[in-house]
Amino acid sequence: MGRPPGHGPEYEVKRQEIIDLAAALFAKNGYAATGVIEIGDTVGLAKGALYYYIRSKENLLVEIQERVLEPLVTSANRIRDLDASPAVKLRLLSETLLTMIFERLDHIWVYEHDYRHLTGKNLSRMLARRHEFENIVRELLIANMDAGIFRADDPTLAMLQFLNLHNHTYQWVKPDSQWDAAYLSRAYCKTLFNGFADSGFDFDALEAEVDRFRKQSDHS
Repeated sequence: MGRPPGHGPEYEVKRQEIIDLAAALFAKNGYAATGVIEIGDTVGLAKGALYYYIRSKENLLVEIQERVLEPLVTSANRIRDLDASPAVKLRLLSETLLTMIFERLDHIWVYEHDYRHLTGKNLSRMLARRHEFENIVRELLIANMDAGIFRADDPTLAMLQFLNLHNHTYQWVKPDSQWDAAYLSRAYCKTLFNGFADSGFDFDALEAEVDRFRKQSDHS
């Protein structure tokens, strides 16, 4: 085939298409079991032309990880800096995480299962980004404990409980699920927050405050 288009809009559109299709293949068959030739056949490119867009198979895995981590970490930092109670922030972060899962099911599957195939600096960078997000969750849990909203407990264990409940959603949820991200976030957080809560916690009042911040975000 002829030389692929240059590094203009068409190049980037094709590169993003390749990342999407690779994510679907990795999610279906696993990263290790999916070869470069199979990826090329799926996207309609010979091996040499495919490498023009992706550089390496591992680089595809990096791109898929980044599609999850970059918006997630950016949103988590924005939520952490809101002028809101720590419980509201944690609830908003929950919904953001679940929205990402709903919108990028293939990517999340690869994110959860195949990151261990990364090597060297790629692995170190991705783990650092994962820990950045985990630390924000942990900070918000500590802030809730310090504010007397949640009872004092091991914040690392609380963080793992929060993430385990959310992160395993990708294993069973469908795009046309009867429950959307907002519904699941409310249900998950009601279970978790009532379990974490100190006496007198009012979940309905929390939801009213979350709605207020959501409307502010919609109009910003």
